[in-house]
Amino acid sequence: MASLIARIKPDDFPILVASGFILVILLAGTGYTLATLGTMPLLTPNYLLTQLQTGAFLGIVAAGMMTVILLGHIDLSVPWTMTAAAMMASTIGGPAAIPTGLAIGLCVGLVNGLGVAYLRIPSMIFTLGVDSVMRGLMVAHTGGFAPQDTATDLMRYLAADKILGIPVAIFVWAAVSIVIAAILSRTAFGKSIYATGNREAAAYLSGIRTRWVIVGAFVISGLCAASAGILLAGYSNKAYQGMGNAYLLPAIAAVVIGGTHILGGRGRFIGTVVGVILIVLLNSVLSIMQMPEAGRQIIYGTVIITMLLVYGRTARVTS
Repeated sequence: MASLIARIKPDDFPILVASGFILVILLAGTGYTLATLGTMPLLTPNYLLTQLQTGAFLGIVAAGMMTVILLGHIDLSVPWTMTAAAMMASTIGGPAAIPTGLAIGLCVGLVNGLGVAYLRIPSMIFTLGVDSVMRGLMVAHTGGFAPQDTATDLMRYLAADKILGIPVAIFVWAAVSIVIAAILSRTAFGKSIYATGNREAAAYLSGIRTRWVIVGAFVISGLCAASAGILLAGYSNKAYQGMGNAYLLPAIAAVVIGGTHILGGRGRFIGTVVGVILIVLLNSVLSIMQMPEAGRQIIYGTVIITMLLVYGRTARVTS
């Protein structure tokens, strides 16, 4: 046992803790439903697949958010990047729908990256401003009303259909996860993200083009947010005002819960996946227990603040 504990790396502990909390959530939810409803729906394959399907949207957003947080930055433009991509994809329709939505995410990510990397504006301020601009543009586009356009057949297929009983959205999430994980662990760009997040000045002096690394990370975040927005529109069969608002805090919480250092430079992608599953199951159990939305947001915020305090103290001690 002692040798097994010794083999555990520091970055593995958050993942193990989050995995333990997943088991606790499942057991607590099962106990609650058994006591109140007389059934155990949380342990059925259909329930778990449904939760993974709805979690796929959050998982894709969190995948992009992780690349930015690894740099010590944050992307607060996610909510209206998702909404704008979904609205424009639904408006354009046809074969150009998904490319149009992805183009929105690419443009937003590029603007965010250039603003943070070259104008040196704090990412929290700049991306929040971009989010406000996107909100204004979409309100102008729709006149403040819910758009009447519907999702395309392909958008609905990717978000709501199934293959061999497994939702296609889970396969999309898996594909995005494989790509992001490969970028972070097997490419020079991924190693540059970790180096820049650890100490940007040292990374720059070692020859890394840190500004373009920052731009690239924000582009990935924008593309992931847009992809999630397109899928969410397909799942709902339409786009609507503020559809991305519910994904910002949970995405940040999932990344932080999974062990990614909120100040940058450290984290494993598998931790983000585990964090997403934890958030999705927690949200489901809280819904079963009829926890109001305000209570859920308080829980997400408390988690983020707690982990920020822990990582912040660690950074000061080791620096």
